[in-house]
Amino acid sequence: MIKNVLKNRLLVQQQGGNTMLAITEFGHYGKEGDWTDAFKQAIEHLDSRGGGTLYVPAGSYSTHSIQLRSNMTLYLDAGAVLNFTDDVENYEVISMEFEGIAGSMYKPLIYASGEKNVAVVGQGKLNGNGQRWWRESKQFPHKRPYLVCFDNCQHVLLEGVTLENSPVWTVHPIYCDDVIIRGVKIKNPADSPNTDGIDPDSSRNVRISDCIIDVGDDCIAIKAGTEDTPRKMPCENITITNCNMLHGHGGVVIGSEMSGGIRNVTITNCVFQETDRGIRLKTRRKRGNAMENMVFDNIVMDKVMCPFVFNMYYYCGAGGKEKHVWDKAAYPLDETTPAIRNIMISNCMVTSATAAAGFFYGLAEQPIENVMLSNVSVCMAQDGAPDMPAMMSQLEPVQGEGFFLRNAKNITFSNVRITGQKGEMTDVDQTVELTIR
Repeated sequence: MIKNVLKNRLLVQQQGGNTMLAITEFGHYGKEGDWTDAFKQAIEHLDSRGGGTLYVPAGSYSTHSIQLRSNMTLYLDAGAVLNFTDDVENYEVISMEFEGIAGSMYKPLIYASGEKNVAVVGQGKLNGNGQRWWRESKQFPHKRPYLVCFDNCQHVLLEGVTLENSPVWTVHPIYCDDVIIRGVKIKNPADSPNTDGIDPDSSRNVRISDCIIDVGDDCIAIKAGTEDTPRKMPCENITITNCNMLHGHGGVVIGSEMSGGIRNVTITNCVFQETDRGIRLKTRRKRGNAMENMVFDNIVMDKVMCPFVFNMYYYCGAGGKEKHVWDKAAYPLDETTPAIRNIMISNCMVTSATAAAGFFYGLAEQPIENVMLSNVSVCMAQDGAPDMPAMMSQLEPVQGEGFFLRNAKNITFSNVRITGQKGEMTDVDQTVELTIR
């Protein structure tokens, strides 16, 4: 039966090969308990036949990186666990961007570069075994590896699998076209550093649906390189729907790497629970380009610190303490000036928010523009701890505040209600054009 299921899946994906192999047929390769060479041999065998399916039955398999080729499906059956070895000394190293900076990185557990029609599916698990990576990261000469990375690939499917304990970002499609991530469960400890869930980066036509993401950093972060990224490409045509986000630093985060531009993004029917921030856009001077044309609809948030954050003075990362990042004076407009514009947020219910209902802070020379909130209800917690609604200098922790806006134009609140806040619903000055209906 499993053979028929896999063949049907293969036909649906229109992959080139019909060969199906079980990894256990290659178990005699390599060292005892180490399946790295078995996976290598099996993939070479499939590749020589134009592709096919590599079937991994229930069991535990310790391995270094597995590099997939075109027209290939890795099928992890229920009970199958790929354990990413932390034998760092024997890792391969690749050239790879991290946070928009080109450099060297240890090779991910699942990796494909320049391939087409690549899939990782099933009910099995990828265990990144990240404890050593988190504990000793400063001692390694190269960047920690992603758990799953598709680099310059077309027609990618990641479906059904469970991903846990990633060394750094869990799923990273970069410079890809046509990516489906569906029904995936991601779990990284709350204190694990930089363990984002899913980070589409300079990619287009990405669909993320029906996922549960509980991580130590951003649940989903959409990125497009920095001013230092050699190859600037947009991240565009992104849809995210029917997902649950838990405990991360942000539910859905746009930026701060956005120098290639981020546009045409739709997020619907999602639940954010105990994330630090909910919908979060962040950038700063010299990043250039724009984050634009975005719709957020039917979102439920519970126990978030600040549900809506648009911050154009974001200071984290290399160079974040330089004057141009924090200076509130107006600078000349040029191609390095970033923009945030054309955003619609509707039908959102927020309960037990702690720091503030929202925080919008545009640049003095480039205000946030054309933002509409409609049918939004925010209930502030009465006993929430003070915290920083956004990461920027000269900002103090707050508790129970309403919407704070600076340098924002053509902002519309339609049927926006806040309960339990301190003071007025909005804190604005002469730099803000706000219409309340």
